[in-house]
Amino acid sequence: MTTPALLPLSGRRIPPLNLGASSFPHHRATLRLSEKFILLLILSAFITLCFGAFFFLPDSSKHKRFDLGLEDVLIPHVDTSKGGKNLGGYLIHGQGHDEHRHREEEERLRNKIRADHEKALEEAKEKLKKSRDEIRAEIQTEKNKVAQEMKKKDSKPLPPVPVPNLIGINSEDPADKDIREKRDKIKEMMKHAWENYRQYGWGHNELKPIARKGHSTNIFGNSQMGATIVDALDTLYIMGLHDEFREGQDWIDKNLDFSVNSEVSVFEVNIRFIGGLLAAYYLSGQEVFKLKAVQLAGKLLPAFNTPTGIPWAMVNLKSGVGRNWGWASAGSSILAEFGTLHMEFVHLSYLTGDPVYYNKVMHIRKLLQKMEHPNGLYPNYLNPRTGRWGQHHTSVGGLGDSFYEYLLKAWLMSDKMDTEARKMYDDAIEAIERHLIRKSNGGLTYIGEWKNGHLERKMGHLTCFAGGMFALGADGSRDDKAGHYLQLGAEIAHTCHESYDRTTLKLGPEAFKFDGGLEAVAVRQNEKYYILRPEVIETYWYMWRFTHDPKYRQWGWEAAQAIDKYCRVSGGFSGVKDVYSSSPAYDDVQQSFFLAETLKYLYLLFSNDDLLPLDNWVFNTEAHPLPVLHLANTTLSGNPAYR
Repeated sequence: MTTPALLPLSGRRIPPLNLGASSFPHHRATLRLSEKFILLLILSAFITLCFGAFFFLPDSSKHKRFDLGLEDVLIPHVDTSKGGKNLGGYLIHGQGHDEHRHREEEERLRNKIRADHEKALEEAKEKLKKSRDEIRAEIQTEKNKVAQEMKKKDSKPLPPVPVPNLIGINSEDPADKDIREKRDKIKEMMKHAWENYRQYGWGHNELKPIARKGHSTNIFGNSQMGATIVDALDTLYIMGLHDEFREGQDWIDKNLDFSVNSEVSVFEVNIRFIGGLLAAYYLSGQEVFKLKAVQLAGKLLPAFNTPTGIPWAMVNLKSGVGRNWGWASAGSSILAEFGTLHMEFVHLSYLTGDPVYYNKVMHIRKLLQKMEHPNGLYPNYLNPRTGRWGQHHTSVGGLGDSFYEYLLKAWLMSDKMDTEARKMYDDAIEAIERHLIRKSNGGLTYIGEWKNGHLERKMGHLTCFAGGMFALGADGSRDDKAGHYLQLGAEIAHTCHESYDRTTLKLGPEAFKFDGGLEAVAVRQNEKYYILRPEVIETYWYMWRFTHDPKYRQWGWEAAQAIDKYCRVSGGFSGVKDVYSSSPAYDDVQQSFFLAETLKYLYLLFSNDDLLPLDNWVFNTEAHPLPVLHLANTTLSGNPAYR
């Protein structure tokens, strides 16, 4: 991965470091023992155990034992006149005749140990007569039995729940020939990305399109979990690429395994894997996606085992051990991580009838409500041990962004019944507008970052999603400010378009400044790259849906053409290292979010509004659509789990 350290990887992302899956190397012993020698070691240990038990049984002639049986029990002392001895307020009944019974019991136990010992010796002799291949085959058979039992346990059917009203899964082709051709071009780009991943990176998390091999980053640990397959499923389905969708489904059914010794990002796995699987389930109705989502969610729950209930950033899927990124403000958890779980976890509780997921995210919300918010803002770091804020750094870009997005979307997903989430969103946006949003000398509206008491006049590509968020939240805003927030969204969209238009490649840089005469331009070399990010196109799509201003389709088409011209290679699509260079170097990574988000938003931009209408669907931060839950209130009272 050529992404510089401390830079976010994908839409509403934290800044990953190339730390690897662990800070310590794993060593394996090189000594190999034959199977027969191992069996002899086991046998000797068993014999030792048997003879130890045999020779050290208590002698009834020396000890009076208290066996808690039916005839020989401790009962509260009531009356000492009926032949029993008083022992500290309790009576021991039947002690006289039980000495003989104890001796018989001990003799029976000795005989059983002898018999078990002889049986074990005979079984060991039979094992030692077998060849190495036969022993290996038996071991493999036992392993397969265990694996099958575990699979059966994990695949138990979930309780039936009412399926939400799924509107707009399919749509007619656009009537306009030009728009239809542009949409077809986006579909062709998706096929190019998918087919090359299938050929060169199948089963790996991502693709190196120039090296033509699999790729992964530390957010997925050291395992091959097919992140691109899971992330791309709903895009394939929406585009009508059903053969490709079935290929992905087949791989997931047969190969997607979460019982791996791998440390993963809770946030990234939630939004990409759980979000992707849930969306694929709702779109296709295939149960395998729901079952896999629930299995994975169970693997993430140990991350919440902290003193405050604020989850760790990472968790080992096998051991359940969690930890935080080493660079994150003295071991803090990150606002955009623990604040971006609500949508997926509410749907998990809805589908399973188990309130544990809902309770986890609501606990986080209650904790945040109780805390002090400096200037009404939420700092990006919170210590999960102490429950105190870390350094006072606030951003609507990386580290903070999707926390605000999920407050709004929790309200939308609840059929606008979760008024608590809406109030938190409105309060936060008002504070952001007071302290972070400014106009440049050239008239461009931008969102800066609050660091240690001052505003940094810099905006990241990730922050460009906020234009779409302001437009999405305009309806329902307090004090009749819907028009204001729609206009604010349009201004952010314009600024982010300028960041694209002022580059050589017409692709936006990772971050851009508003200092002096430089506006919407990257200054540092490590901020000039473009890694196939979706946020600007996401805002174009939302603005198109709410205004139908043709400039948003035009801007989106310009971005699509630039991606196809400068990021397309024979083996897929790659990010570029310098958008101001006419001959940029490639980073050789086809990000999974390129298929999940960038191409999906482009396709929707050139589709009719009745495809996934926003009254019925809410998109998670990885662009996975989840249906609105039309239930009575925010506690999902329509589900028996919340009655």
